[in-house]
This record gives sequence, structure tokens and C-alpha cells, in this order.
Amino acid sequence: MDVVTNYPLVDGILEEYRDVIKNDFEGYKNHVTRMLNFCHYLMPDIKEEESKKIQIAAVFHDIALWTHDRVDYLIPSYQDCSQWLEIKGLSDWNEEIQIMIDMHHLIGEYKGPYSRVAEVFRKADLIDFSLGVVKMGVSRLFIKEVKQAIPNAGFHKTLMRFTFIQLGRNPLNPFPMMRIKNIYKN
Repeated sequence: MDVVTNYPLVDGILEEYRDVIKNDFEGYKNHVTRMLNFCHYLMPDIKEEESKKIQIAAVFHDIALWTHDRVDYLIPSYQDCSQWLEIKGLSDWNEEIQIMIDMHHLIGEYKGPYSRVAEVFRKADLIDFSLGVVKMGVSRLFIKEVKQAIPNAGFHKTLMRFTFIQLGRNPLNPFPMMRIKNIYKN
């Protein structure tokens, strides 16, 4: 599988947020792009519509770190996404993308509505978050190729910065975005 270094849909949406994301733009864009490569690797039979949904979810999955300046960003991230989907006439995709965003930090496997894409999305984010230490079924070679083609650009430093901000705001809840249990049932 070839590494994809840009997704036009992603690039177009992210460009709308460049002024909000500021100096973290390249790092976040690269995180999203690496995630998408891992999603597509894990779903070699992905359909075009599924790919578009995953791309949109990837853009918005952490966006409220910047748009709302908060580490408990899951709900405002999918709210930002929902507004974008409505403007684009894609509101019928809202539930599926919301679940991808809301469950991407679930501890353990996601089982519920839209589990095919939501679970791949969760795994892809974990692979990139762990810098490829956690592989989730993606080959070591492909992870290495993705990391070489799409640099980190300070993304993990950005995550550390937000973690320290959260510790200052609420030291008893340093990771409010983590999900212990699945709130969506079949």
C-alpha cells in the first residue's frame, strides 16, 4: 500500500481552521493524514463514502482543542463537525461521524452502531498517538513509511502542552477525553 500524503477533502476543511489552529496547523494536519493512512490500511476494501466520512471525522476529532480551548473536547468537536455537515447538506452522516469522534478514545474495542468504521478510526488514532508503538494490526514497515513521509511536526509536543494546561485547570481530571465505557449499544 502506498502512503498518501494529502487528502484534498481534509486539506480543504482544515484550511477553514488554519487561523484558529495557528502554529499547530502542520502538526495536526499531519496527525490527521497519518491516521487516515492507518484507517485505509486497516480497511483495504473501504468504499468511497466511508472514506469521506472517516476523512471528515479525522479533521474534527480533536478540533475543539483549538476552537474551544479545552481538553474535554469530544462533545464540542462533534458539535463543530455537526455544524459543518449541516452547512454542506450532509446531516444524514452526523450520527456515524459523531460516534467515530466520541468513541475514538474508548479504552478497549468499540462494539455498537457503525462499529466497522468507528473501531478502525479508534485504532488508527491510537497507532498515531502511540507513535506506532501500538500497531493494532498495521505492519511495522507501513507505520515506518507513514512516519517518514508525514513528519510529526510537533504534534506530540502540542498534546503535552494541552495536557499541562488541563493539569493546571483540573489536576484531578487530567484526561477528560478518555472513554471508559461504550455509551452506544447495538
